[in-house]
Amino acid sequence: MPRGVVVVVRGVRQNDGNITNFVLANCMIASLGGLIFGYDSGGVLSRELFLKKFLPSALLKHDDERDHENMYCKSEDRQPMVMFTSSLYLAALVASLVASTITRACGRNMSMRIASFMYLIGAILTAAALNIPTLILGRILIGTGIGFAIQSSLIYLSEMAPAYIRGALNFGFQMNVTIGILLGNFVNYGTGQIKGGWGWRLSLTLAVIPAVMLVVGSLFLPDTPNSMLDRGQPADKVKKMLQNIRGTKNVEEEFQGLVYASEAAKKVDSPWKQLLLHPRYRPHLVMCVLVPVFQQLTGINAITFYAPVLYKALGFGRQASLVSSAVTGVVNVVATCVSVAGVDTFGRRPLFLQGGVQMFVCQVAVATMVAIKFGVSGQGNLTQSEADFLLILICFYVAAFAWSWGPLGWLIPSEMCPLEVRSAGQALNVSINMLCTFGIAQSSLAMFCHLKFGLFFLFAGFVALMTIFIYYFLPETKNVRIEDMDSVFREHWFWGRYIPDEVHELDMRY
Repeated sequence: MPRGVVVVVRGVRQNDGNITNFVLANCMIASLGGLIFGYDSGGVLSRELFLKKFLPSALLKHDDERDHENMYCKSEDRQPMVMFTSSLYLAALVASLVASTITRACGRNMSMRIASFMYLIGAILTAAALNIPTLILGRILIGTGIGFAIQSSLIYLSEMAPAYIRGALNFGFQMNVTIGILLGNFVNYGTGQIKGGWGWRLSLTLAVIPAVMLVVGSLFLPDTPNSMLDRGQPADKVKKMLQNIRGTKNVEEEFQGLVYASEAAKKVDSPWKQLLLHPRYRPHLVMCVLVPVFQQLTGINAITFYAPVLYKALGFGRQASLVSSAVTGVVNVVATCVSVAGVDTFGRRPLFLQGGVQMFVCQVAVATMVAIKFGVSGQGNLTQSEADFLLILICFYVAAFAWSWGPLGWLIPSEMCPLEVRSAGQALNVSINMLCTFGIAQSSLAMFCHLKFGLFFLFAGFVALMTIFIYYFLPETKNVRIEDMDSVFREHWFWGRYIPDEVHELDMRY
């Protein structure tokens, strides 16, 4: 029998203990990092009083007579608005690189505490801002908190969870992201009804709530056994923690696997050098680079960031644009629930492939419809039924993303890297994701203006490319222990050439 994958997968459920309340509680707290990431204040970009106070140039464009305008270019001249949105992601990029060192040296839980405090300070500054510099400073601090949260939370979840439900528990992060987005949409809609013009400030203030939740929760989080061993804590203490996590005294097999991985990790002086230069980590490097790039090239954030603006441009009324954003938010949450239920049953690859096909079809349909109704000139309009159909297409697209590239784009890099390069790999994943997110945020409105309906065709092409990549190059990782991922790559038709052929002690136990 070939060594590695098959036997590991078949045997893991009997050996990885129970689903304990201890694990569930800690994973729920760690997943709150997704809530602070998801709570999006982007809806304030459509508020006239917010624009009048901070972005008057955008307000002038917003209020111009529109009948003769090119529909695609109504919002192109909004550089201050774009900087407000995207400054957060540059801060998260830098923070994730710093967090990789802190996460490995001080523990995953310490990074989450730093994340919560930074986000809390940023949320307070943003809500109290009286000028653009304070507003952007607040966004930068929020971005710093998000960078630390993503870098540490996903590793924490992958290390804490039993292999047979690792996908579902890790998806708790993305579930909180979608809940945060949905709450942000409803808050923006609700505060938009407040008379007196201060509703946008309340919307920003409420970001303090998820920050406080994570601040309090992170104070009670224990560190993972993987991190404890990596930081040299006593073996008996680590073993006791593992027994608490698994709900059984019979953890010797898994514990020895962690010890082996920890000993290998301690031999690595420079995780970044190993990850970037050593051929043995080439599969992990490729996945930590291409998965976040592809996640952003689905085009999801081009829609999410500026949904109210784009919906207005496509013919929805001002309030209808916020309602439409809320509708897609509900779809996002429901579809993520589907992925939580299916990721450890169907596997990662089927969700990726089905979601990719559905996103491709929806992007092509949206592009075709916009091309027919608005053409190259950008002049035209949608009937109510056409606008509803367009919203349905976008909802199907969001649903496909929510059960595929949304959660899996975070899960795959966090679960596949060996302990010695895990923090570096996750930092690379987060930083590239944030860099691409920044690029999309900076360029989406300009691309919509210059590429017109071709923007949707462009994203459809990227979705086709990434789906082909998944089909040929991503091995299935469901139900495989996080420290046994080498066996998966060793059996892969392409990546096997990079993984040493010697039989690890861990594989021999099977």
